[in-house]
Amino acid sequence: MTAPHKARVLVVDDEQSMREFLEIFLRREGYDVVTAGDVDAALVHLEADEIDVFITDMQMPGKTGLDLILAAREISPESIPIVVTAFGTTDSAIAAMKEGAYDYLTKPFKVDELRIVIDKALEKKVLAVENRRLRKELRSQTRDRNIIGHSRPMQEVYELIAQVAETKTNVLVYGESGTGKELVARAIHEQGDRQGEPFIALNCGAIPENLLESELFGHARGSFTGAVQNKEGLFEAASGGTLFLDEIAELSPALQVKLLRALQEKTIRRVGDTVDRKVDVRIVSATNRRLEEEVAAGRFREDLYYRLNVIQLTLPPLRERLEDIPLLVQHFIRRYADELGKRVDGMDPEAYEVLARYPFPGNVRELENLVERAVALSRGPTIGCDMLPSTVRDVRPQRDVARLPAEGVDLEKLVADYERTLLHEALRAAGGVKKRAARLLGISFRSFRYRLEKLGIEDPAPGE
Repeated sequence: MTAPHKARVLVVDDEQSMREFLEIFLRREGYDVVTAGDVDAALVHLEADEIDVFITDMQMPGKTGLDLILAAREISPESIPIVVTAFGTTDSAIAAMKEGAYDYLTKPFKVDELRIVIDKALEKKVLAVENRRLRKELRSQTRDRNIIGHSRPMQEVYELIAQVAETKTNVLVYGESGTGKELVARAIHEQGDRQGEPFIALNCGAIPENLLESELFGHARGSFTGAVQNKEGLFEAASGGTLFLDEIAELSPALQVKLLRALQEKTIRRVGDTVDRKVDVRIVSATNRRLEEEVAAGRFREDLYYRLNVIQLTLPPLRERLEDIPLLVQHFIRRYADELGKRVDGMDPEAYEVLARYPFPGNVRELENLVERAVALSRGPTIGCDMLPSTVRDVRPQRDVARLPAEGVDLEKLVADYERTLLHEALRAAGGVKKRAARLLGISFRSFRYRLEKLGIEDPAPGE
């Protein structure tokens, strides 16, 4: 198995023949290889280069392999050490492992053993780096930590939440089931000037119609059988704050009329009462159906639609923001590992690939349930494919078929746009480091610079 993205390996050995042998072997395996004959030369490479793995002999003139591991821990903590030691001197190798070495090989070793150890070390590094990145992004999310995502569609959602939170107008949130509409409503409430006031949520489709009016507006004692005392409705309870009405399209025509009056007059009247009561409530409503279509079909009042739809916010389904899956998974792993008392801190790359193929009809809610199940069933610190349901594992990748429209296409523009997207994505993934971005794309640094200039992409670090 060759290393992805040309992983860089440093070989440290005072024997030239061993350095040359390992360099030839590792280059054939697909790695970038640099060598050093002593610890001081190795430290120069670790300081100047991005070294993924370094293989070091333990016994060398002057400083030892253990000295190198201790120094590398300070100057290149992400580089993974592998120790090579002579037969009969395993005590020093064990001491090195206590100081952070990943594994050790005893001379003479088989190349298959070395291949396996390097592959596993790189897998460990990829997982560790990804987990650190995800934890960092989790910490930098918006004030509502339950809304997770760094994709462009979610960035647009964050921006719109920030804009509408400062207003008093009603908001209509569109989104498929499971996309997190209530979380968005809470974020709008908590980021605005009503954050210290009540936030009350009601699913209009979950309460029988004959009880929903009383739930919303309250009732007077004796107004119907069982009304043994006066009851405050949710409009009054939420006064000064926000009332979130989910599945708003489920309201009956009669209740639509009463809701419209409450929004127009800013007053409500309890069932069976004769007194109007002033309320100051911001309405955030949500639906998974297109209300304009409901209006056209005569099932929803047009005037109420315009009252609710002052500002519209659409949540993307999970299948349109697949790049957010790792961040969401990490968030849910942390939550359910804590709740279930399990020591789980990550997911295998192959399991992420399986999730990326799955269409997620239940969106983020379905992903959360999958992760909770996987954490509950896990037997180790990492969730593997075997922890995912067969309905998810058995989804096969679909091949995109390019179709030429009748009017034709501008092929050069399409290719340039795609290349520009890849360059931007590589720079983002590499944290702006162009050498690393070039390696991610499998091209030379010079070629990478040329493509930036050709496409007019601003060089993030001209002096690099």
